[in-house]
Amino acid sequence: MSSSLFTTRSSVFALATLCCALWGSAFPAIKAGFALLAVAPSDIASQMLFAGWRFALAGLILLVLAAAMKKTVLRLSLAQFRQVGLLGLTQTTIQYVFFYTGVAHATGAKASITNATSTFFSVMLAHFIYANDRLNGRKALGCLIGFVGVMLVNLDRAGPNGLGLDFTLLGEGFIVIAAFVLAAASIYGKRVSRTLDPMVMTGWQLTIGGVVLTVIGLAGGGHLAAFGWEATLLLAYMALLSSAAFAIWSLLLKHNPVGMIAAFNFLIPVFGVVLSGLFLGETILKWSYLGALILVCAGIWLVTRTPRARPLALSKTG
Repeated sequence: MSSSLFTTRSSVFALATLCCALWGSAFPAIKAGFALLAVAPSDIASQMLFAGWRFALAGLILLVLAAAMKKTVLRLSLAQFRQVGLLGLTQTTIQYVFFYTGVAHATGAKASITNATSTFFSVMLAHFIYANDRLNGRKALGCLIGFVGVMLVNLDRAGPNGLGLDFTLLGEGFIVIAAFVLAAASIYGKRVSRTLDPMVMTGWQLTIGGVVLTVIGLAGGGHLAAFGWEATLLLAYMALLSSAAFAIWSLLLKHNPVGMIAAFNFLIPVFGVVLSGLFLGETILKWSYLGALILVCAGIWLVTRTPRARPLALSKTG
């Protein structure tokens, strides 16, 4: 696959937006899955079991696809297996222990908004790790504008004090922790992808992380209600969205600065809010949503914009 597909600005914008749309759809999908499988907000073990099945299936899909494309799937070195194992435990297992618990204790819209904090963590961590990915005034302004857009979506959900500070540890707090783990793990994944095909890397980390989540769920006495056709289709969709989004995102991170790609995370809450409204019955025809979309897009444009090179001054002769 040509690397230009993941470096051309229009392609990067389209692929990153697709990933964000898929991840945004996960918020209402998870809430719907909990309802279909009779998983209570307090039943953490069953939540982990549901997550484990999803990610283990997503990883296997990617590994089978990679094998069909003649990629090296099984002949990994011991060091590479350790790397994908660590990535699986962090980016999938640890992150989604916090994420699924948080989503169970928050609305789909609120969860998607809070999850946008991963952008700040990614840009800040990249600033200290990569010499070519420093935080400058333009990026800082873009992040600030994007964050204002994200918070604007939340204005209509303000509490009695008018500040909208509706925050709980098990809900929004756990989602913030998950966002930090995702940001740190994504930077580590960029490093691993230098020596390992991103599709193979993603397939293994999802499989390993998913299996560990499944074991945690079973050990904790997790149980899922009988799968009807709706729950089966939903699980299949969530597995496919995970395999596609994580694989594409890993390729984007491999070929582009972390800070630039991370900025697109601002689109996830926009898709999450809109899709939660469509599928969970929340009202979406509000001025705050339109204002948020405009601000989020402006923030992305600022962070991803490539400054024009200044023309060289002609030296005087004679």
